[in-house]
Amino acid sequence: MEKKKGSAFALFPFLLFIIIYLGAGIILEMKGTEMAFYQFPAPTACLIAIIFAFIVFKGKINDKFEVFASGVGNIDIVTMCMIYLLAGAFSAVSKAMGGVDSVVNLGLSVLPLNLIIAGLFIISAFMSTATGTSMGTLSAIAPIGAGVAAVTGTNMALTMGAVVGGAMFGDNLSFISDTTIAATRSQGCEMRDKFRMNLKISMIAAVITVVLLLVFGQTDGSAVIEIGEYSIVKTLPYVAVIVLALSGMNVFAVLTIGIVFSGVIGMFDGMTVLAFAQNIYNGMLGMMEVFLTSIFIGGLAKMVEHEGGVDWLINKVRSFIKGQKSAELGIAAMTSVADMAIANNTVAIIAIGPIVKSICEEYKVDPRRSASLLDIFACIMQGAIPYGAQILLIGGLTSGTVGTFQIIGCLWYQALLAIVAVISIFVPFANGAIKKDPWNFEHWMPESKVKELNK
Repeated sequence: MEKKKGSAFALFPFLLFIIIYLGAGIILEMKGTEMAFYQFPAPTACLIAIIFAFIVFKGKINDKFEVFASGVGNIDIVTMCMIYLLAGAFSAVSKAMGGVDSVVNLGLSVLPLNLIIAGLFIISAFMSTATGTSMGTLSAIAPIGAGVAAVTGTNMALTMGAVVGGAMFGDNLSFISDTTIAATRSQGCEMRDKFRMNLKISMIAAVITVVLLLVFGQTDGSAVIEIGEYSIVKTLPYVAVIVLALSGMNVFAVLTIGIVFSGVIGMFDGMTVLAFAQNIYNGMLGMMEVFLTSIFIGGLAKMVEHEGGVDWLINKVRSFIKGQKSAELGIAAMTSVADMAIANNTVAIIAIGPIVKSICEEYKVDPRRSASLLDIFACIMQGAIPYGAQILLIGGLTSGTVGTFQIIGCLWYQALLAIVAVISIFVPFANGAIKKDPWNFEHWMPESKVKELNK
């Protein structure tokens, strides 16, 4: 099928997806449903939008399916989905063998109690970076933080804000976070390159946050909290995954090694081979929603692009963009709005990733930079919207003892990250990798790789 000219109508299926997903959440919220914005499955909303696209787009159904299938089978989509499955397996096996409890208890054992709020931020940051999940981190650490706040008389909102901030730090940076996977694959860059660029921005915000928490988050050092047992050995798979990923090893190899490493430790501690296999499978099942959403969005995005929807949107965005800096601001704004609408940072990145990549091509924005901005602003918004899973989970874990907007007012890390990220657009202090190894837009890879291919 021949690609068509720019058309606003071609964006209707995407708009329908957002309306269904957001509308269902609003209706259920009004009815008082718990976790209202996460009750209507994203894959179902996307499937409805796909059916709508097949009905309203002109052409033979076989031709339309061919376009859809080419999007589903895109190498970036397939790679992304495989990484999701392996990341889910690693997370499940590591948790089952006691890795999560060991990380938390080890952190609590080495931190002075009067500095525990800053410590909870650091523990959350490390754990979410190691596990790739903000929700898993919050589930493990938020109850501890709530207990600490109750015992020491510390501001509950500030304590929870620190825990959420740390969780979003790792959600944004982790090699096995679904947002990192989605951002890098949609932009066509390496995770390691995005991590290094992202880290410079995130660390500035994190350090300032820790300093503020040390100053304003002092607790009663005489209080006593119970710390469980831990094993340093059980924390090693997380360390191994981070180190190997930073070394440049293929991400599939890194995650496979992590799964085997965690499984071996678990079996020495009593985990059976059958339990190991079941944990791998259950971990993969836990990623099924984002897996299906990614596949469906990949196919739908290809259909929308083929009908001219992406071209139309870029032409409209072009009137507001004058160069690289305004393009980067546009990416930040689009990402924030998308996450506000969808309330799922991974789905938001997957949905607008192709559009952002087209903007990069048009205005020569380095994909390592766009991937970083995508992930940063999706995580900022996801951890701050009152109907987001993270804030809703905190409300549930604290049994309503602290108000939603009280917690949002104490999300210092997210606020600082937004400020530092915007500053980085106008003062490119994080662009060392770009200057050292510029991006070749013709071959869509760094110049160093182009030279290697030409040898």
